[in-house]
Amino acid sequence: MDLSLSLETYSLVTKDFLLPEDVEGFSEETAIALLAKAIGQLMDRNLERLLQICYRIDLSENKLKQILHESEPDQVATDLAKALWERQKLKVEIRRRYSGG
Repeated sequence: MDLSLSLETYSLVTKDFLLPEDVEGFSEETAIALLAKAIGQLMDRNLERLLQICYRIDLSENKLKQILHESEPDQVATDLAKALWERQKLKVEIRRRYSGG
């Protein structure tokens, strides 16, 4: 796994979910775990904001519905975190590809 890709992806999700900027022992798994925790809190306290973030990140409506309706209740936040992570990672990869970098 390309660490710079993971770090760049993390910086994207940090903005929306107010995650800590510096993570000790950073890894993609750690980032997704932090993201899942933040998503779980938003699900409990401010679902509308979470849905707005999903929309802004451009997570497909079908993917969101699939996760909300088909994931086990204790897995929803983790599954959503993984889906959002993959979406943001794809954006980073596309930007890199077309910026010539």
